Amino acid sequence: MTKKDMVVVAMSGGVDSSVTAAILLEQGYEVIGMTMQIWPREEEPAWEEGHRICCSLSAVDDARRVADKLGIPFYVTNLRAVFQERIVDYFTAEYARGRTPNPCIACNHYIKFAALLDRALAMGARYLATGHYARVEYSPERGRYLLRKGKDRHKDQSYVLYGLTQEQLSHTLLPLGELTKGETRRMAQDLGLKVATKPDSQEICFVPNNDYRSFLRERIPDQIKPGSFLDTEGNVLGTHSGLPYYTIGQRRGLGLTAPEPLYVVDIDRERNAVIVGTRDKMYRQELVAEDLNFIAVPDLDESLSVTAMIRYNAAEVKAEISPLPGDEVLVRFENPVRAPTPGQSVVFYQDDLVVGGGIIKETG
Repeated sequence: MTKKDMVVVAMSGGVDSSVTAAILLEQGYEVIGMTMQIWPREEEPAWEEGHRICCSLSAVDDARRVADKLGIPFYVTNLRAVFQERIVDYFTAEYARGRTPNPCIACNHYIKFAALLDRALAMGARYLATGHYARVEYSPERGRYLLRKGKDRHKDQSYVLYGLTQEQLSHTLLPLGELTKGETRRMAQDLGLKVATKPDSQEICFVPNNDYRSFLRERIPDQIKPGSFLDTEGNVLGTHSGLPYYTIGQRRGLGLTAPEPLYVVDIDRERNAVIVGTRDKMYRQELVAEDLNFIAVPDLDESLSVTAMIRYNAAEVKAEISPLPGDEVLVRFENPVRAPTPGQSVVFYQDDLVVGGGIIKETG
């Protein structure tokens, strides 16, 4: 087999990135494994015993063992500074603003497919590969690279990749997009990889034990101030512990007594107030999105019918998107949607094609 181009595989120590490396090696690519180091060893979060997660030291060890098994070079690259600035600082700043961030999307945009891709290209690689369940293809008719959902709809991760640019997509390989998760695990078992049965990581990689409240309390204590719970009429119902501890749609942990269950329906930073209401008060007919990226089209010049996803793994809903001044988009849903949340991403689809997406700025 003729040796193909060099590809750096972002290896997290999990089954998906491990099988990604094995597939590309089988296809004849010159494969190099690389794991990101985002925490200094002395500052790495103290996880519960037995807990393993992406980018931890144990994950680095798992990735190295897989690389040794496959016989490929393996490197650990230091991305601590850019991770601190682009992910951790962003995460805390968004919560301080009363918004709910998505650090995994930011990590893909600024770390994996920016900083890590730059290092891969500097090494002479043509591609960066990851274990995401999505597909990249080039359309001669459109003259553009396209991003499509993974074949495994239950595992599809195209939502978290909507921020990829044409340049980034041209250097991206996603071989798991054609597989189901079950097929991936079976391949790992056939290859004799010990990570074949390793559970998927669900938590935020830099927040110990998924306790984001403690994480914020340690880093932005001056931004966490008690204030009022208000109903939608402005009546004071109680005292909250600080805006960063709440998110739209939240029901548990409010400590309020009412005839009907209450949910967070808005965060009012100017009044340092958490607005609560009954379930029906969470629904919105439209929202405004900013920080846009379009993939299937160069830009949005006129209204377009799409389906929209307002959070990862949410059901897609029919919507119309229309351009607004200031590089923003109005998203109007066919039917009201539950708890669209500023800071989260809204992603637009046409069938399995990712049209683009952006950050929810405000809802109406």
